[in-house]
Amino acid sequence: MPAFSLRSAIAEDAEAVARIWYDGWCDGHLGQVSEALVAARTPESFRARAAQRVGDTVVAVTGAGHEVAGFVMVVDDEVEQAYVSADHRGSGVAGLLLAEAERLVAVAGHRRAWLAVVAGNARARRFYERCGWADEGVFDHAAVISGGTITVPAHRYVKPV
Repeated sequence: MPAFSLRSAIAEDAEAVARIWYDGWCDGHLGQVSEALVAARTPESFRARAAQRVGDTVVAVTGAGHEVAGFVMVVDDEVEQAYVSADHRGSGVAGLLLAEAERLVAVAGHRRAWLAVVAGNARARRFYERCGWADEGVFDHAAVISGGTITVPAHRYVKPV
């Protein structure tokens, strides 16, 4: 099992982040969200968003090859995105990234972190619950797309930090 380290993302990481994000998003969202949102979430949209969000992103890299194994994006008290490459699932990198997200929320002066998970993403929901996050229930999450937003029923998970 490779060792992982965390660092702030750099522009050169954007392509790897976009690939992990798109693949993970498809795994957790296809069949769970509207066709309109699926149509808006093209590989190109993930590439553009990953490049724009480098400043909000922390990546986990393998110790040997410095391959991006996963990433987390945090803004204020929200863990907006957290994804791990399929090649590194089960390696512990997700827990490492989530702990870093919690730390970033606390350092920013917040006492509680939150994140949104679509109802049907059972794997993610189980992971967050194992990590001490509590499900506060369903809410309407506004997914931003080009030209507006799409409402997505999601569960709001919270954790004191």
